[in-house]
Amino acid sequence: MCLGVPGRIEEIRDEQGTPMATVDFGGIRKEVCLAYLPEAELGDYTLVHVGFAITRIDEESALETLELIRSMGSLAEELGEEPAEPEPDPAPSAVGGGS
Repeated sequence: MCLGVPGRIEEIRDEQGTPMATVDFGGIRKEVCLAYLPEAELGDYTLVHVGFAITRIDEESALETLELIRSMGSLAEELGEEPAEPEPDPAPSAVGGGS
């Protein structure tokens, strides 16, 4: 599933004529293209889809949506990050005798 994920613009720069930004998605930082949102400014919250900022959104909506995505356990997946390795289960105990 691909979602538009909200994030906060932390840095804006020009890379060979293409506006780019470092965007913070609740602790995960990604490089994002601002070609569709050239009026974006530092500190703005933006909705990002497949690496492109597509619209500005207000902070309250951004934080609420990030929390919802995080509670579903899919924030890292949506941002292309590897999920944390689950802790191994303790060795099963032998129950009832065996053959």
